[in-house]
Amino acid sequence: MMDILRKKRAPSSILGLALDGGRLEGVFLRRTNGSLQVLKSFSVSLALNPLTGDPELVGREIRNHLDQAGIRERRCAVCIPLSWALTVQTKVPDLPEADIASFLEIEAERGFPYSLDALSVCNSRCRFAGGEQQATLVAIPRNHLSQLEKALKAAQLKPASFTLGVAALQSAGNGAGVLALALSEHGVDLQVTGGGGVAALRALEGAIETEGMQKRIDADLLAREIRVTLGQLPLELRDGVRTAKLFGRGDFVQHAVSDIAPRLESMGLQVELVKGYPAGEFSSRLPSDTAVSPALSLAAKCLTGAVEGFEFLPPKTSSWRQITTRVSSRKLAWAGATAGSVVLLVVGAFLAQQWQLSRYQSRWTAIGPKVKELEAMQQQIKKYRPWFDESCRSLSILRKLTEAFPAEGAVSAKSVEIRELASVSCSGTARDTQAFLKMLDQLRRTKEIGNVKVDQLRGKTPLQFTFNFQWGEGYEH
Repeated sequence: MMDILRKKRAPSSILGLALDGGRLEGVFLRRTNGSLQVLKSFSVSLALNPLTGDPELVGREIRNHLDQAGIRERRCAVCIPLSWALTVQTKVPDLPEADIASFLEIEAERGFPYSLDALSVCNSRCRFAGGEQQATLVAIPRNHLSQLEKALKAAQLKPASFTLGVAALQSAGNGAGVLALALSEHGVDLQVTGGGGVAALRALEGAIETEGMQKRIDADLLAREIRVTLGQLPLELRDGVRTAKLFGRGDFVQHAVSDIAPRLESMGLQVELVKGYPAGEFSSRLPSDTAVSPALSLAAKCLTGAVEGFEFLPPKTSSWRQITTRVSSRKLAWAGATAGSVVLLVVGAFLAQQWQLSRYQSRWTAIGPKVKELEAMQQQIKKYRPWFDESCRSLSILRKLTEAFPAEGAVSAKSVEIRELASVSCSGTARDTQAFLKMLDQLRRTKEIGNVKVDQLRGKTPLQFTFNFQWGEGYEH
């Protein structure tokens, strides 16, 4: 009975999503009798950026697109952009398997510009025939993932997986050396696999050129970046890369393939434009004419239990584990002992505090007359010495104004003018109107500030502004 409760039931349907620049691609997939069926699909442009936009608004926009496509599925798997990722390559020394995880954690602390608490880190190891290993560490900032989770929650979606789109398209499990290129109008994602792992990951956004209303790939730049990437790999791994797989759809990709294919062939690579899924790609069958996409690949892997490689979704504690932990007798005994110790400490601290208060009271009674005499002298000194203001009002004004501005730099001030320590005028720039209004609301809630008035607004992104307010005590909000 316990095994049955612990066993996680595989889902029968899922929504695959892929973020690519300002576009969102979705595929609603269902598994039925050993086969996979695409029920709905869509591809739309997002007006709001999932990273910088308000999560509630971003979620509402995604929900609107799902409603228009007729999709009610809540469970989803998301391909996040490779441009969000930070990567580090390192050689793995000859260590016991139990110690490699600690070694990679140390390498992550050394290689990434942020602390590990601020990152979600995964790794992939390549093994060479001679026994050597190389690891690729990939990190996504946790605030990116948190922002995306909030937006999905607002869209009434429950994420089951966060991974990279190019990793969903090309698996590293078969050990073959493959250069995978995911082509789109927003950029090129590059992945090199070999030795049973991922050897290199790069987002090449600069490989796309815009000519008027048309976009095309800069084949020379892309070929140069590919040579640099392959040249940085160990010789044994580089020599094993013989195939270049190109993923993408549409006329843009067709033109890109015709431009880049001769250059890849000159590097000794066999070029393959992937237009469909092989028959044995998944344990369940897909229709033969199914178009390849990151969203569909990830959704199919989730339904067939073939998800591997990078997984950035923060772990969730199951309800059953929470219940078993809560009712554990040993932990209850430790909790009881801890609670008793806390009670004894609190009582002891209270008694010690009472003893100290009694001692200080007796000392105060002894020095009370002298204190009153000194206070009377202080009053006389203050009465006859020159008057001056100790409040530093100008610094207080600047402090309250600074606290109203957001820490992430969405709103910045260019000039601040303080007149007669009461009238304040400020001008600057904001990323958009929403950030400026949020800053004004924070300013109006400050009790020393009143009569906040906007003098001038110009532009949209960025927004230039000028406003003024009065400084004083006792303003009502």
